[in-house]
Amino acid sequence: MSLFQDKYDVIVVGAGHAGSEAAASAANMGSKTLLITMSLQNIAQMSCNPAMGGIAKGQIVREIDALGGYSGIVSDKTAIQFKMLNKSKGPAMWSPRVQSDRMRFAEEWRLMLEQTPNLDFYQEMVSGILTENGKIVGVRTSLGIEIKAKTVVLTNGTFLNGLIHIGEKQFGGGRAGESAAHGITEDLIKLGFTSGRMKTGTPPRVDGRSLDYSKMEIQPGDENPSKFSYLDVTKPLTVQKPCHMTYTSELVHDLLREGFDRSPMFNGRIKSLGPRYCPSIEDKINRFADKERHQLFVEPEGWNTVEVYVNGFSTSLPEDVQFKALRSVVGFENVKFFRPGYAIEYDYFPPTQLKHTLETKLIEGLFFAGQINGTTGYEEAASQGLIAGMNAHLKAYDQDPFVLKRNEAYIGVLIDDLITKGTEEPYRMFTSRAEYRTLLRQDNADFRLTPMSHAVGLATDARLKRMEQKQSQSDAFVSFFKETSVKVAEANPILEAKGSAPISQPDKMFKVFSRPQLDLEDILKFEKVKEYVAEHELDLEVIEQAEIQVKYSGYIEKEKNNADKLNRLEDVRIPENFDYDKIKSLSFEAREKLKKIKPISVSQASRISGVSPSDVSVLLVHMGR
Repeated sequence: MSLFQDKYDVIVVGAGHAGSEAAASAANMGSKTLLITMSLQNIAQMSCNPAMGGIAKGQIVREIDALGGYSGIVSDKTAIQFKMLNKSKGPAMWSPRVQSDRMRFAEEWRLMLEQTPNLDFYQEMVSGILTENGKIVGVRTSLGIEIKAKTVVLTNGTFLNGLIHIGEKQFGGGRAGESAAHGITEDLIKLGFTSGRMKTGTPPRVDGRSLDYSKMEIQPGDENPSKFSYLDVTKPLTVQKPCHMTYTSELVHDLLREGFDRSPMFNGRIKSLGPRYCPSIEDKINRFADKERHQLFVEPEGWNTVEVYVNGFSTSLPEDVQFKALRSVVGFENVKFFRPGYAIEYDYFPPTQLKHTLETKLIEGLFFAGQINGTTGYEEAASQGLIAGMNAHLKAYDQDPFVLKRNEAYIGVLIDDLITKGTEEPYRMFTSRAEYRTLLRQDNADFRLTPMSHAVGLATDARLKRMEQKQSQSDAFVSFFKETSVKVAEANPILEAKGSAPISQPDKMFKVFSRPQLDLEDILKFEKVKEYVAEHELDLEVIEQAEIQVKYSGYIEKEKNNADKLNRLEDVRIPENFDYDKIKSLSFEAREKLKKIKPISVSQASRISGVSPSDVSVLLVHMGR
């Protein structure tokens, strides 16, 4: 008698951030789903730093929440500190970030998944995939068990043939203390997939009791913390735990350099590329030799544990070199290690082999999400998992796919970048990657995405109702500003105090409030505004939303117009099996790239490296445009 008699709609392999979101989204949409992982104790483990969000990443977590994913809720429930980064800049740059309780984070994820209907769990290693006639039919485990499914989502993280490096030592593993996964890469290569190797690293974990925090700079959370989830299931923090900051020095750098000849990065044992924007400490002192010091962020791993994460000291140097150098850092003179830092090499599959849905082009019904696609970061992985899980469900039920455009979400930018341009180094999201970042703010992710997600069956009725209420309130508040005048006597003292020109006659609030010198605090000083807020019981989220709509209306309108122009090219679709060889006026490079990537629209074709504007013009003429 088999352990698995039923055929699943969706099987998700791996239970990191991508796998957890994939399993949740598929199951919540109604698919009979199985989540297979090598360790049920490590679901959604924070393998690197104990934090969610940050620049551009915070926007992604808000988008995941707006779509109906779990990352925002789990982050709020397990946060120990909240910060809105870039608050001194415009709202397009505001990025929420939380320090998380690492143990509570994984526990909360597991509890939420266990309470998700339609979701089964199984602990074992998947050693291969099952296909028939170019279609996925299931997976095979290390025990030889075959489990059948309509679709499969691979989210293997750093586990595919993972190899851990600490100085001269190297050993197989997908994470410290966990074994690597073998068999899947080999199956995929036999099916015609191209694979590569990437690397990432992590710092030492240390005993907080051995540190002298009095010598470090304190890094507190926001005075009035917000949260990630748009829902009311969580409340902002009332008590927060501080982080601290210290610095390396020339002495620390000299001690680290002594071990460079024993470093796998410098002696050639690691040949793969690591994340450019999260370099190891040895990379930093090598690339920025003119810098006398580098920041180290000392981050607590939770409310009660003494374990501390040394952010900025990622390394694969020998453990004795790590220890000696870290003991020369101010505040770390008596440091005790919980474990040394290490680097890990793993297999990935260049993402140009995927469609926008994250389904592979080669095997129907097979989806990839997370670090297997060459990305780095929990947030990037989780967002891919969510989209892959949604599309695996839609595929299993023969429904239209769910695809986000570049002007609709950071997630849309991320996926389009991956499948159109590919990546040869771990991909990380930045606000600068999004050409329409004024539209893709963290404050309006629910307006942008909740109705779309609700239409395909993931975002709940309650979530949609909450969004519509917020939108209605903020729209009404903006209308109030447009219709209501402010008196000279009340406006001028506030304007003059802010160095803004006084008004000579009553003017509409919308016009006065759009002045860059005025902020939310100033707006709330006006008597009619105070009365309106009190009468309609508006919360801060609605007030801030209205303020942004007033102050940035011109920029937002301009960006919408630009996005509309882009979408006109997006609407010029290219047939799936289009023959580029018959268009002789295309350049040779463009023809080769177009045949490889197989873009679905002229707009996507225009973003492929090697496709010139003249090639796009040739395509448009050929399409009758």
